[in-house]
Amino acid sequence: MLEGKLGYRFSDPDLLREALSHRSFIGVRGGDRLTSNERLEFLGDAILDLAVAHELFRRFPLKSEGELTELKSLLVSRPTLERMARELGLGEVLLLSDNEEATGGRTRPSILADAFEALLGAVYLDGGFEVVRRIVIEHLIHELPAVSRDPDLGNWKSRLLEHVQKEKTGRLFYQTTDERGPDHDKTFIVQVLLDQRVLGEGRGDSKKQAQQVAARAALETLGIVDENGLSVDLDAGENGETGEDRS
Repeated sequence: MLEGKLGYRFSDPDLLREALSHRSFIGVRGGDRLTSNERLEFLGDAILDLAVAHELFRRFPLKSEGELTELKSLLVSRPTLERMARELGLGEVLLLSDNEEATGGRTRPSILADAFEALLGAVYLDGGFEVVRRIVIEHLIHELPAVSRDPDLGNWKSRLLEHVQKEKTGRLFYQTTDERGPDHDKTFIVQVLLDQRVLGEGRGDSKKQAQQVAARAALETLGIVDENGLSVDLDAGENGETGEDRS
């Protein structure tokens, strides 16, 4: 069923099984953690970045580097990848421990997003880059209009940095102040500071996500966006850079 939705049949079924094997599943069976999907996730993350960048570069010849970076950040964000995983039904076929399943692992955003990246890594090893690129076009690029309008997926770090650089008000950096929960389900607490002043705080299931939430809170503090994330006096930035990360 998954291969049908993906539009690709694996030559090596073991690669697909590895992509679907969460570390909790490997752990309870006494297996080597290296046989979980974490290594494929690492590979898939890099291949996804390349495939998305390649397609955006091809499709938008008049957009600047900053604009392309902004679009890419939207497409490879965790919420977008989670949505792709749900569309493919990844949660239904993941190999999880009984405990992980009982605690909602099949619907956990971080697990779904990571599994989608692992799946792309497996596809790359099995079929090559062109197959991954086709899948990215069919299952991800078409999301661009939707994610571009979604205020929750905006690159708040980019917008905050642009404002700080424009106003020359100080040095911006992010610091992780707390990590809570078990390794498989952590919550990160991050503050964004302008010199020594805390502008905002955010939490998320990854440091990147928490930083984005903190940046949005900072933009509200500065009066750049309202509580709905809508611009008050600043349009979305073109600078794809982020502030220094001290986490």
